[in-house]
This record gives sequence, C-alpha cells and structure tokens, in this order.
Amino acid sequence: MKIILEKQDMKTKTHYVYKFTPTVVGKLKLVASDKGLAAILWENDKPARVRLGTLSEDKNHPILLQAERELAEYLDGKRKTFSVRLDPAGTPFQNKVWDALRAIPFGETRSYGTIAKQIGNVKAVRAVGAATGRNPISVMVPCHRVIGASGSLTGFAGGLKTKEYLLALEGGEGGKQMTFSKK
Repeated sequence: MKIILEKQDMKTKTHYVYKFTPTVVGKLKLVASDKGLAAILWENDKPARVRLGTLSEDKNHPILLQAERELAEYLDGKRKTFSVRLDPAGTPFQNKVWDALRAIPFGETRSYGTIAKQIGNVKAVRAVGAATGRNPISVMVPCHRVIGASGSLTGFAGGLKTKEYLLALEGGEGGKQMTFSKK
C-alpha cells in the first residue's frame, strides 16, 4: 500500500500558486493550480487539514483573481453561486462528499446524515463529517451549510462564529448577524 501511495504522489505533482485576500471574515489564502481553485484556507487553519505541497505566490493568477472577485461579491451579498473552476485534491469518497456539499442550495442547510444518505451510504455519517472537515475550498464548497442532526452548528475550519456569520449572510439558520474586524 505504501508503495502505491508513493507512486501516486510522484505522478500527481501539481504546481500551486497562492495569494492572500483580506475579507470581512479575516485574511484568506486562495490557492490554485492551472486547472482551478484548489483551496481557500483560513488565517488560523491547521496545517495538516489541507495538504497541497509547495506553493509559490502569484498575485495575478487569473483563477485567483476570479476567485477573489467572486468571494468578495458573495461576502457583499451580491452573489449566490460561484463559477470559478475548482480543482480540489481528495480521495474519490471525499470528492463525492464535496460534490454533495456543492449541491446544497444557497440559504439552506443539510445534516451529515442527509449528506450520507444522498451519496448512497447512510452508515457513513462519521466519514462524511471527516470529509467535510477536510474540504479544501471553504465557502465555495459550502461546508458551512452542514449542521448537526439536532440543528446545532458543528465544527468549521473558519470557526463557529464565521459559520454563523455565513449562514446569517445567506438568510439560513445561522442566527444573528455577526461583525468582524477587517484584517
């Protein structure tokens, strides 16, 4: 098994570029390959949550500029969907979960159990939670729209305050509007 993983890593070396963007929810690191947006990382993100390898800064990469513009429009309440190409790096199971997350409409939420049922494996609730936690493209692959079975807000890489803010922005089940200081 280890040999297979090492061979896969050698075949899939992808060059990634990044840029930082200040937003109302903090400074975000946008990461892209030439195929699409690979990650939106939070300022205090855990380094092991999303592993992409070596990055180089490119403030003018067209995918990063498009992602930055669309993200700003979303956070300004002027955009409900995203059109930037995506290139998330994950296992087939993770990509299946992330596809299900992208299907959650703006302003709506789903439970982990509902996502597990949607992907055809009702017993995979915990695995769905783990895949959701590894979602590299926060906000655009809307893991903030996933809540606990009781309707409670559950873990989010950007923090529960940010999750509540994003849900309130969408008019969903997020509670009161929160304010953030710009960084």
